[in-house]
Amino acid sequence: MKGSGRIWATSGGLTALLAVFCALPFLVAIYRIDILIFLLINVILAVSYRFLTLAGEYSLGHVVMMGVGAYGSALATKEAGLSVWLAAPLAMAFTGLLAFVLAFPLFRMKGFYFLIGSFAAGEAIRLTWNRFRDPFGGPGGLVFIPSPEIPLPVLGMYDVAADPVSYYFLCLALAIITIFIFYRLEHSRFGLTLHAIHWKDILAESVGVHIWWYKTFALVVASAFAGLAGSLLGHYLGTVNPVQFNLHIMLFVLVWVIVGGTRSIAGPIIGVVVLTVVDQGLRGLDQWRPLFYGAILILTVMFLPDGLESLPRRAKEWWELARDWRKPPIIDDEDTPESDKPPPRDA
Repeated sequence: MKGSGRIWATSGGLTALLAVFCALPFLVAIYRIDILIFLLINVILAVSYRFLTLAGEYSLGHVVMMGVGAYGSALATKEAGLSVWLAAPLAMAFTGLLAFVLAFPLFRMKGFYFLIGSFAAGEAIRLTWNRFRDPFGGPGGLVFIPSPEIPLPVLGMYDVAADPVSYYFLCLALAIITIFIFYRLEHSRFGLTLHAIHWKDILAESVGVHIWWYKTFALVVASAFAGLAGSLLGHYLGTVNPVQFNLHIMLFVLVWVIVGGTRSIAGPIIGVVVLTVVDQGLRGLDQWRPLFYGAILILTVMFLPDGLESLPRRAKEWWELARDWRKPPIIDDEDTPESDKPPPRDA
C-alpha cells in the first residue's frame, strides 16, 4: 500500500506540473514566452549532458554538439531544401555520428585529460564554422533559416515558429519525450552499468564490462539530443553563428547541472529553472552576472554538494539537528557519580 501511495503521489505531482507548464504561456506576457522556449531548449541540453556524466566523464564540447545540430538542420533546410521535420532527425543522426568518431581519440583519455580533449575538439569544430563562409557563413553564421510548417486544410501552410505559443508546445512535447527517454535509459540495465562505470570503472572492466562501448553509446545519445536542442534553437531564431556555442555558454550548462544536481534526472531541470529565474532577475546587471553565478555555485558546493535536488533531504537533516540541539541533555541516574547523588532518606 505504501508503494502504491507513493506511485499515486508521484503521478499526481507530475500531472500537476504538466498542467502548470501547459498553462504558463497563457499566464505570462507574450515576450516572456521566448524565455520559456529557451528554458525548454536548455532543459533538453542539460538533461542530455547529465546522461553523459553518468559515465563518469565531464565534457566541455557538449554545447558544440548542440551547434552541430543547429548548423546541420539549417543547412539541410536552406541548401538541400528538406523539410524541418526531416532535417531535424537527420541533424540528430549526424551529430551522433560525429560524436561516435570523436569517441575514438577522446575515450583514450580520462578525467581532466578528457575534459581538455573535449574542449580542443569542440573549439576545432567551432573555428571551422568561423573560418569558412561557404557553407557555414563565417563569423556571421547562417541567416533566414526556414521554420517548421504544418499543412492545414483551407489555411494552407502554418508557420509554427511565427506563433511563440505553438513553438512553446512543440518544445514542451520534445522536452517531455527527451526526459522520458533518458529516464528509461538510466533505469534500464544499460543505465545501471553506466552507474557502475561512474563509481568503479576498473572493477566494472574486471567483470567483463566493455567500458569503451558503454561510454561511446552515452556520448552518442547525449550528443544527438544536444543536436535536437540546437535544431530547435536555430529554427526558432532563424539564425545560427559560432558565438552561440562558445565556452562561455558551455560554462552555463555546467553550472545548471552542478547547481541542480546529478543524482537524478530532476537535478538539471531544477538547475535550469532556478537559474533562468535568477538570470531574469539580473537583467540590466550583465556585468554582475558572473559574480552571482559564481556565488551560487560556491554556496551550492559548500552547503549542498548534491545540488538543489537534495535540498528537501538536507533541510530535514538540518531541522532534526537543530531540534536535537535544543533538547536538554538527559542524565541517566546510573551515570551520576556517587558523590553527586542525594543521600538516602531514613526510613
